[in-house]
Order: sequence, then C-alpha cells, then structure tokens
Amino acid sequence: MFARTVISRALPRQARSYATQQPPKPAGKPINNAQLFFGALIGSAAVMTAIQQFTGTDAHAAKEHVKEEVKKIANPNAEPALKGDGKWVPLKLASVEDVTPTTKKFRFELPESDQVSGLKITSAVLTKFKPEGKEKFTLRPYTPVNDESDVGHLDLLVKKYPGGPMSTHIHSLQPGQVLEFKGPLPKYPYSANMHEQLTLIAGGTGIAPMYQLIRAVFNNPEDKTAVTLVLGNVSEDEILLKKELDHLATTYPRRFTVKYLLDKAAKDEGWATTGYVTKEILKTVLPEPGSKNQKIFVCGPPGMYAAVSGGKVSPTDQGDLTGILKELGYTKEDVFKF
Repeated sequence: MFARTVISRALPRQARSYATQQPPKPAGKPINNAQLFFGALIGSAAVMTAIQQFTGTDAHAAKEHVKEEVKKIANPNAEPALKGDGKWVPLKLASVEDVTPTTKKFRFELPESDQVSGLKITSAVLTKFKPEGKEKFTLRPYTPVNDESDVGHLDLLVKKYPGGPMSTHIHSLQPGQVLEFKGPLPKYPYSANMHEQLTLIAGGTGIAPMYQLIRAVFNNPEDKTAVTLVLGNVSEDEILLKKELDHLATTYPRRFTVKYLLDKAAKDEGWATTGYVTKEILKTVLPEPGSKNQKIFVCGPPGMYAAVSGGKVSPTDQGDLTGILKELGYTKEDVFKF
C-alpha cells in the first residue's frame, strides 16, 4: 500500500546501480551593508519575531531566521550578479572544501561583496570553459547549494567523474582562478503551499536541486508543505548534505522524512536501506496515485531516471512518464524531472 511515512526494511540488491552513474573573504575588502546594519538589527521587531517563534523549539532555526531578516534589512536593493540576460559573468574561486572522497564544495566570489546571486526557487546556473586544444566550449549546469539570499558568494557541490570534462576542470581550479557563469536557468516555479505533499527522489549529486526546494519550504514559516526525500548513494561517506538533512528531519519530524538508500551497507544498522530505488520502496513513501495537491520530483543519474520516470527530451521538454512511477499509476502531470 501507499503511505506518507517511510517503512525502513532491508531489500535485496539488484544488478544495476542507479545512484552511482554519472550524470573567508580576503583582507582589505570594504565592509558590506550586512555588516553595517547588523548592529542596528539587534532588538528590532524581526529579531523579536524570531525569538517568539522559535524559543523553546530550536536555536538553530532561530539563528537561521534572524540571518534571513538581517539580509532583508541590510540588502533591500541588492543588485544580483546573474541577471538572466544571457551574459557570462566571470567569478573568482574563493575557497575549496573537501566534502566526500569524490566531491568538493567550491565557493565563488560574486563581483560585489553585497550582491546576491540572482537565483530563484527553483533555478540553476550554467558554467563554461574551453578545454585546451578544443574549438568548442564545455557547458554544464549546476544548482548552487547556498541560500539564494546569501550575499557575496555562490557555492557549488561538484563531484569529480572520471572523464568528466567540466567536473575535472572545476576540481583542478585553485583559489584566485576564474570560472564563467550564466543564469539563472529557471526550473520549477515553486511557491509556498502550492502543494500539500512533495516527494523527492534523488541520487548522488541530484540532491542539489532537491535541497534548494527543501530549503525554500522550511525557511518559510508560512509554508506548511510536507516533504519526503528518497536519497540514493554509493556509500554513507558519499552522502551530500546529510548533516543538514538530518537536522531538518529532527526539527520538523511531522513534515520532513528522509529515506536513505545505499549501494553498500551502512556501518550501523537501522538508518539506511541497502539497495536501489524500487517499486516496493516507493510504494511506502508516495501518496496514492490521483491524490490531490501533491508533486513528485526526480533528479539523479541516467539509470535512475530510466528506472523511475524516464528521462527528459531536452531542458524544456519533460518527455513522457515511464518506469516505476508510470507502473504505479502516476501521470506526467504528477511528476517534474530536474
């Protein structure tokens, strides 16, 4: 039967792996508006609202809420770095952080320290570089993982794929070097409470657009949407954003559920299922086909798309719905493929 809650149980491994296939600021800069206005914010109505809303429930949530209010007050007219005008913008790499054995977080400086990126929910950026000895540029889209209201920087999680020209190039960059960006590239135009239930099916780095959507839901106190995430990875040390996801699951236990799937069994039992995305697993987390006001999102490697929903024809053509979701009775209108 279908359910909104997750039933954790071990399932036999299948032959095909869906989760594993490819698909601080420098000294001397001027203080930005956020720093200048932060002191003025203390004691303001925004902070009092945050305290009243979150006291006794979660200090981290209160802190994040106050951060958002700081940004709203400090940067009411922030000029976006990416304006959607088709122009390429060179951004300097500020720092690199190891996240997993194959994935790093790259922080790029925006042209001005008080700028926002210009990304919306949900959207991505396009990157480009010209390989040595090649005539054509290599282009790849990425979904930044930092908040859209962050000022001065843009963060990418990039997994290095063997033979992947863009991921290899980005992993070779050193702080101070430049990568060109264009965007934002609009994806799904989400707004608060437009759906009662979201089911997100992701594999590997496919978590990036899902996290953008999850963050939008739970950053907004007015949004009461329930979210279930099914996330597949090779092993537990390859899970991206796990700390952030677990924090949200603890903070919003009635509205946010995570189902972890691993190709390789976890060291500790109970928190993850060994196996891949199957019809049996999805039946435990999906609302009944035909349920009103629900949406399913899919993002992952080609094998996951093929098994779960079918792939997109192009960035603007979602293609037909196939795979497990069609077999379970869902329609093309129920599903969005990132």
